[in-house]
Amino acid sequence: MADELSKVFAALADPTRRDMVARLAVSDATVSQLAEPYDVSIQAVSKHLKVLEDAGLVTRTREAQKRPVHLEAEVFDLMTKWIERYRRRAEERYQRLDVLLAEMNDGPEAERPEGQNDKTTDNDTTTRKGKAS
Repeated sequence: MADELSKVFAALADPTRRDMVARLAVSDATVSQLAEPYDVSIQAVSKHLKVLEDAGLVTRTREAQKRPVHLEAEVFDLMTKWIERYRRRAEERYQRLDVLLAEMNDGPEAERPEGQNDKTTDNDTTTRKGKAS
């Protein structure tokens, strides 16, 4: 049996289902309303909704004669936490790479304490000392 996160990502792998989720983020809708923009049967839309429902992304309620479909936004928290964990790790790797590249580009100059990065030669230093005396 697939874990919850895998079900969510699998459900969102289909562009029609992603579009339905985007539309449900705006407002609840009936199956008929969700089917309107697609050139498919109500049964096909119902199958898409079943996949979304099994993944926990949507629920269907009963209001009088209608059965509106509702987006369960808290499922996105699960996805966001998973994505954020790996985004942070990738960001840390990029920061380490930035430091390494800076050290490679600047050479030993990058490792000197602040204020000692003057790119002067010994002659320049001697000349300045002589003039200051």
